[in-house]
Amino acid sequence: MDLLEIQGLRKSFGELEVLKDISLTVAQNEVVSILGPSGSGKSTFLRCLSMLETADGGKMVYCGKEAAHEENGKMIYAPKSELREIKTYFGLVFQNFNLFPHFSVLKNLTDAPIHVQKRDRAEAEKEAMALLEKMGIADKAGSYPYQLSGGQQQRVAIARALAMKPKMLFFDEPTSALDPELTAEILKVLRALADEHMTMIIVTHEIGFAKSVSDKVIFMDGGVIVEQGAPKDVIDNPSNERTKAFLKKMEEK
Repeated sequence: MDLLEIQGLRKSFGELEVLKDISLTVAQNEVVSILGPSGSGKSTFLRCLSMLETADGGKMVYCGKEAAHEENGKMIYAPKSELREIKTYFGLVFQNFNLFPHFSVLKNLTDAPIHVQKRDRAEAEKEAMALLEKMGIADKAGSYPYQLSGGQQQRVAIARALAMKPKMLFFDEPTSALDPELTAEILKVLRALADEHMTMIIVTHEIGFAKSVSDKVIFMDGGVIVEQGAPKDVIDNPSNERTKAFLKKMEEK
């Protein structure tokens, strides 16, 4: 079953056309990595998917429910109550963690389940502690974000997204703010989630990681999907010149 279906997605900022015609389906349990140079539209695409940005055109369907479609050249979104439900289907993890600085680690995880999903506090806290345990940071439950390393903050951010029990997770360059050692830590967490068949879309520059965990790799450039397919095709054997040039440049870094 497809958890996500995007057709002809478009987004401009003034005269600048950032997304030109993006179509993508993501099946349940699928891991999709999005590669591409800076400015290719990857982050804007994720922001449109997670509805932090309003798209200008196209169609967006989550778990069979239509979130938005185009009518007379304008994007029409579903009513607020429906969008609220659709937004529970996914979680988003940012590159700069976006934790609440004045909340403890535990409260960062339990605040939304308790107040948004109206879950029982004791149950939410028990589940949050299990997630922190899984991330290897249960001892940090009472700490505040400023007391944690970048890698620990990112693990809290991932646990916070999982606490909402989403059907899929979106990651916007989850390791770009981290040094190599901490990057390895977070990639290990993502690998474990992939092994548990979590549906994920990951915008990343980590080519080796994308190759090893993805079911599908997408290469974006200039606001379009230039190439997509199995990692062995897109990364090991790209057919498009732009993809080849990008991968060669990444190898030289």
